Amino acid sequence: MVKFSIYLNLIIGELHFYVINLIGTYECKVDAKGRMLVPADLKRQLSPVLQDGFVIKEGLFGSCLELHPMSEWNEVTQKLNKLNRFKRENVDFIRRFNKGVRMVEIDAAGRLLIPKDLVLSAGIKKEIVLSSSINIVEIWDKEKYNAATDDSGIDIGDLAEKVMGNDEGDGIS
Repeated sequence: MVKFSIYLNLIIGELHFYVINLIGTYECKVDAKGRMLVPADLKRQLSPVLQDGFVIKEGLFGSCLELHPMSEWNEVTQKLNKLNRFKRENVDFIRRFNKGVRMVEIDAAGRLLIPKDLVLSAGIKKEIVLSSSINIVEIWDKEKYNAATDDSGIDIGDLAEKVMGNDEGDGIS
């Protein structure tokens, strides 16, 4: 199997498909230049996709950033490419969704450089939280993360029932 995979890579080029399920929440610091050291455990989980790079963008829901492994980003863009570009709403969504999108890499020292404009848009100061979100990593200012995950007003059981308790046969529950 390994020989066949290597042979295919030689014929069709580097084409990687990985199912990635990230686990963990990590507290880190970001320096004045926007560099952060990726925690060793998270880097280990990302090792199958490190060579392909990442896409970083503003989060959709909340003032955080989203770090997408390139393979995951390609899946997202395949869905975006199916939208009808002759509908103004679709074009507006694509434009806003891609606002501030950048390709980034984790360097040899294990650091990730967060672009300055994204640091500002997410309100990132010095202390940050990296929160795994299944196949992407959310990057939060620590204070904003704590406020966003404050469970005092939310019953997690009710939320789980709404989100996961689907009886419509879609295989989620």
